[in-house]
Amino acid sequence: MARSETASDQLVQRLIEWGIDTVFGLPGDGINGVMEALRTHADRIRFVHVRHEETAALAACSYGKFTGRPAACLSTAAPGAVHLMNGLYDARIDQAPVLAITGMTYHDVIGTHYLQDINHDFVLNDACVYSQRVMGEAHVIPAVDMAVRSAIGHRGPAALAIPIDIQSGDAVTGDRSIKNIEGHSAVAALDGRRLPPRERLEDAARALSGATKPLIFIGAGARGAGDEVERVAERLGAPIVKAMLGKDAVPDDSPYCLGGYAMVGTRPAQNALSRCDAILIVGSSSPYIEFLPDPTPPTRAVGVQIDDRPERIGLRYPVQVGLCGDAKLTLSELEPLLEHRQDRSFLEQAQAEMRDWRALTEERAQPVDGAPIKPDAIPFHLSAALADRAILCGDSGTVTTWAARTELRRGQLFSFSGTMCSMMAALPYAIGAQVAYPDRPVVALTGDGSLSMQLGELATLAQHDLPVKVVVMRNDVLGLIKWEQMAFLGNPEYGVELSPVDFVKVAEACGLRGVRIDDPQRVGEQLSEALSAEGPVLIEAVVDPHDMPMTPTINTEHAKGVAWGLAQGEPNRERIALTMSRVLAREMQYATSPAGALTRAKDRLTERLPGGNGHSGGDA
Repeated sequence: MARSETASDQLVQRLIEWGIDTVFGLPGDGINGVMEALRTHADRIRFVHVRHEETAALAACSYGKFTGRPAACLSTAAPGAVHLMNGLYDARIDQAPVLAITGMTYHDVIGTHYLQDINHDFVLNDACVYSQRVMGEAHVIPAVDMAVRSAIGHRGPAALAIPIDIQSGDAVTGDRSIKNIEGHSAVAALDGRRLPPRERLEDAARALSGATKPLIFIGAGARGAGDEVERVAERLGAPIVKAMLGKDAVPDDSPYCLGGYAMVGTRPAQNALSRCDAILIVGSSSPYIEFLPDPTPPTRAVGVQIDDRPERIGLRYPVQVGLCGDAKLTLSELEPLLEHRQDRSFLEQAQAEMRDWRALTEERAQPVDGAPIKPDAIPFHLSAALADRAILCGDSGTVTTWAARTELRRGQLFSFSGTMCSMMAALPYAIGAQVAYPDRPVVALTGDGSLSMQLGELATLAQHDLPVKVVVMRNDVLGLIKWEQMAFLGNPEYGVELSPVDFVKVAEACGLRGVRIDDPQRVGEQLSEALSAEGPVLIEAVVDPHDMPMTPTINTEHAKGVAWGLAQGEPNRERIALTMSRVLAREMQYATSPAGALTRAKDRLTERLPGGNGHSGGDA
């Protein structure tokens, strides 16, 4: 039977014209018309078959984050489309361009309680910047063009739902209307980068140049502008603090970098945020406002913010000057207007604290006789083991802290589900990153709670020969929830136990190589060996479930909560108490540890004595 061109052919050909070369998805009878068009155009567009539609959307989100270009995700009608939603919300909230293509029931039974009859365009509307159903073959090109423009222009997901019969051209959908002139919609380059007016830049320069303790706070909007951020930091003598989505914007080994902030941050970063008298916010609307400088007068820091979304200026901090523009272009124009500060004492104090912090992280990674692997050992050794151009994909849970403490070098990339905070995102993100960059090493750092949600995607790695390295930190517990139940609410842990899974055997059954790390003395050696192996590898690191992430934001209320939770009948109270007492004893000498109150007091006293160097290790 001769095959004529269908609406699905038009759709796929238009995607190719827009430069979309990858579709992540799962076939189904509600999308088979599009699947046939993908098959016949397979030399120009790649279909990556995943095991769950949520993975397809998250992988497409990752692809968009790492490349700046949209990929597509595809599903069948109804349940398949609903499964996409978490990944589409992730893309919308974190501003990643994605095109979602879903099936839909037959066009002339929509709204009659037919099989898989839901209004896809309504269902996905809140998750997407654009969501429409295709009404016929003549509607395909205008709808695809608008969807792709919306995804690129708004940096978010756009969705198209296509009824089954329209996909294959079986439907009699009517001729083109007199308003739909053939050829009126075009594929065109989209670049909407803007610059703020000169007078605003001058206002910002005056505000920042008058500060004595300036700080730069960056997020995802600073990605691609790292060199410009560092040049401004040099001019101002300012340390740089990073929101997690901006982790790879400036490398962790930069002399200006203090790492992250808030619950997954460093103590030097929190100290600097609490002491600064000016803050330059670049491309961040990170939600943890309680960890930013005090916004109330008279101690409020002078605020300047750069963002290409005007509605985000002043969203998290009461800035005096808002610069609506592209971060790279705006910083390039701002830098020569800034005075070069000779006083580097604020930066030098932060750098001294970072030296103490790094010594502390190394101490935390050391083996303890008779104890399991300390969780801190994984990021410490992973930092050294990552290849120069590696891409690291993080996850949600206590593993977010360990991803934050994995230090990146220049040229390495990172992302995760930063605002949606979706568990099980690391592996789908790694799939998207590896497809986008087949020549770069890709590592997924995840936890056992997250990985067990999407174990089928290990088979995806084997099926497509994606050489992703999956590092799963196994402690047989939902660790973040456990510690939140105790520290925030003063309750014993409940409902957080995980039945043990032998991830090595599961990986091997899926066609991967599996490696187990359970010897504290061999963590670095085994990680380096596994990351350098050919093909996909799963690395199961068995870590101490009773070792609490010692974050710089721990306060007396959290300590009381943990103590109350232990007293209320915490089943592992003896092990937790023993582990915590060991940690506190080992860390008393480090000013950047929560246990270092005596050291910080000594530093403050030394600072006040004649001949003191004016540097202290932090606030108690």
